[in-house]
Amino acid sequence: MAKVTQTRARKSDHIQINLESNVNSDLTTGLEKYHFLHEALPDLNLNEIEMNTKVFNKYLDIPLLISSMTGGTKKAMEININLAEAAQETKIAMGVGSQRVAIENPDQEITFKVRDHAPDILLLANIGAVQLNYDYGIDECKKVVEMIEADGLILHLNALQEAVQVDGDTNYSGVYEKITELHKNLNTPLIMKETGAGIAWEEAVKMQKAGASGLEISGVGGTSWSAVEYHIAKEVGKKEMEYLGGALWNWGIPTAISVVETTQKTDLAVISSGGIRTGVEIAKSIALGADMGGMAKPFLVKAIQGREALADYVDNIIREIRVAMFLVGAKNVAELQRVPVLVMGRTAEWLKLRGFDLNMYATRA
Repeated sequence: MAKVTQTRARKSDHIQINLESNVNSDLTTGLEKYHFLHEALPDLNLNEIEMNTKVFNKYLDIPLLISSMTGGTKKAMEININLAEAAQETKIAMGVGSQRVAIENPDQEITFKVRDHAPDILLLANIGAVQLNYDYGIDECKKVVEMIEADGLILHLNALQEAVQVDGDTNYSGVYEKITELHKNLNTPLIMKETGAGIAWEEAVKMQKAGASGLEISGVGGTSWSAVEYHIAKEVGKKEMEYLGGALWNWGIPTAISVVETTQKTDLAVISSGGIRTGVEIAKSIALGADMGGMAKPFLVKAIQGREALADYVDNIIREIRVAMFLVGAKNVAELQRVPVLVMGRTAEWLKLRGFDLNMYATRA
């Protein structure tokens, strides 16, 4: 029972710290280094732009994901219901927070069960990949999918967070092989999700070989989970972990670069997330090759304010994506993935050094 209590308390701490403390990376997503070429004479009717797409065998009206955040507490249940109802209203996708707490304590399953509130959406279950080395296996993974009637399973990758967390789970040895075995026994799409440090192309290729159907890259530029754990360590007086959290506050690959790396080198569906705050940034991500964009903290803030505030925010983001598509002459998502993008300065140099083909992008020093 102590383990269950600790997991639940940590989830509550995470929500509170995200809302009240500075946990933002000092680095940006890198999306500001990419610029659309404005089309002054778009041969389009704004009202006829089509934003629907298909990801993980599920149709979405908008290429937008409410990224995995929470569950396991009464407040988290209220947040998840608000998020699910907003997703259902606009037919966008949603991921739930780590369901480990519900495996440890079945009484908490209800905090994740949102399917009744969102019967038609793409809904993704979630468990930590490292837990495959801590007594979790195929049965537990199937259980979290069945628990919420999910359309896919997220295995989140939080090696950085676990390494700087007080009593973190840091044995990742052999997890790759276990993911490969899991894929063979799981009849649902498997999505590998980073939690704020991005994914490089070498790792993305490995994940594809292991059987992943997609990635949520969650790069640097938004919430730093190293920063979150820094605050927790400081509160409990663990000086060595406080130091680590501060030292690795900005560790990782910026979101924009991770999108380019993973989409050029794999055939996986890619969700761009990590510090994305606007509809234009979602549109840029798709133009760089992503299939959809994901956001977490902005939705969390609005969900706590209430359903009306959340609904208004989602509507505004959708309008922004639509207008961005209009202004670059893209009548649908497939066309948005092919529009010209201008790459500025050192970002272009980074990608060249990494061996990436920039011919698909316009470049300017």
